[in-house]
Amino acid sequence: MFQMILGILALVSAIWVIYDVFTNNKKIKKELKLVWAICAILFSIVTAIVYFFMYKYK
Repeated sequence: MFQMILGILALVSAIWVIYDVFTNNKKIKKELKLVWAICAILFSIVTAIVYFFMYKYK
């Protein structure tokens, strides 16, 4: 049960980061957007936390 919840959270985190990077964050260069997307796929929850504190929490 815990693994299923963690998997759903990871999927939602990755989708949020990828969506936000490509639609809402216009000031990031295209190469960096690609890096964020790859990191979101590989390290979804950690990437979402780092992305939030770097770009959203101001």
